[in-house]
Amino acid sequence: MKSFFKNNGRRFLSALLMIALTVCLVSCGTVETSDVKRLKLGVVIYDEGDLFLKEITDELIAQAKKRSKTSGEKLQITVSVRYARSKQNIQDDQVEDLIDNGCNVLAVNLVDRNDPMDIIDMAKKNNIPVIFFNRELVLQDLNRWNGLYYVGARAAQSGQIQGQECVEYLKQHPEVDRNHDGKIQYVVLRGEINHQDAIIRTDRSINTILDNGIPLDKLSYEVANWSRLQAENKMNQLLESYGNSIELVLCNNDDMALGVLDALQKRNLSRTSYPVIFGVDGAKEVLSDIKKGLIQGTVYNDGKTQADKVMDIAVRAFEGKDLRGLSMTDGKSTYVDYQKVTIDNVDQFLSLK
Repeated sequence: MKSFFKNNGRRFLSALLMIALTVCLVSCGTVETSDVKRLKLGVVIYDEGDLFLKEITDELIAQAKKRSKTSGEKLQITVSVRYARSKQNIQDDQVEDLIDNGCNVLAVNLVDRNDPMDIIDMAKKNNIPVIFFNRELVLQDLNRWNGLYYVGARAAQSGQIQGQECVEYLKQHPEVDRNHDGKIQYVVLRGEINHQDAIIRTDRSINTILDNGIPLDKLSYEVANWSRLQAENKMNQLLESYGNSIELVLCNNDDMALGVLDALQKRNLSRTSYPVIFGVDGAKEVLSDIKKGLIQGTVYNDGKTQADKVMDIAVRAFEGKDLRGLSMTDGKSTYVDYQKVTIDNVDQFLSLK
């Protein structure tokens, strides 16, 4: 009998100690409590080589860490990133994989803005909100389900600002017209051939220059698919065809502007024979080249603010909160303004990098 009480008493004391230890651990925060919410954000990007989208991706990861820390561990955010190598079918498979692996919100930079239906159908079936960003899908597709959103900037605005920069520079530097024919011989390096932003950006930029009384003479429009390497190759071909007669190069993004500069520098041309170059995005390397006088201007695309907007929507949608406080157009879209960057204000933007 004594042995019975002795053994069971020990068990009873052990049980009490375990209960006390559990209470202590919970109160000290070392045991995960049930009110911790876990947002798993799946991010899919059209291609790994895009400098601007790398900036957005890096900022999304930084935002996840910052918001997890400041939430007092009540909200934990993890980010999983996939790159689609410019193939929509690969991107569709990546979205399916992210959903299967527990992602409960998606941020999608579409490969093909006209082909989002597989992603939309998977998201709707699994009730997973999707924030499309940077490549704006057709409005009809965006309205197919109430869990779809868009964050980006307006292509027409970027083209208009690029055109205005050109006008200001050309009026201040008449020496750009090297052959003194009263016209500026120019080439354009566009993004994808049927990409809406590339078309709108190009048209608005050219029309802005013409509307301000600068005569232009088009030498060539080339498609370089937003790629630095492709732009370098295209520029080499253009230099073979037109040589020193190219006075202005308009690029739909900064990666291509860097490719143009690569082609010029590898030919060991004198700086005075360079055409003037304008890009779009505000990549750090281009900002440095503007400061050096190698590139004349770009249009700052605020990737950090766009990433912040994407994360705002992701968190609120995940928590089931009202999105009306986010100043969204029709409750669906958020647009961030572009900004002009020239030699006069480039230091302001370099300080943001």
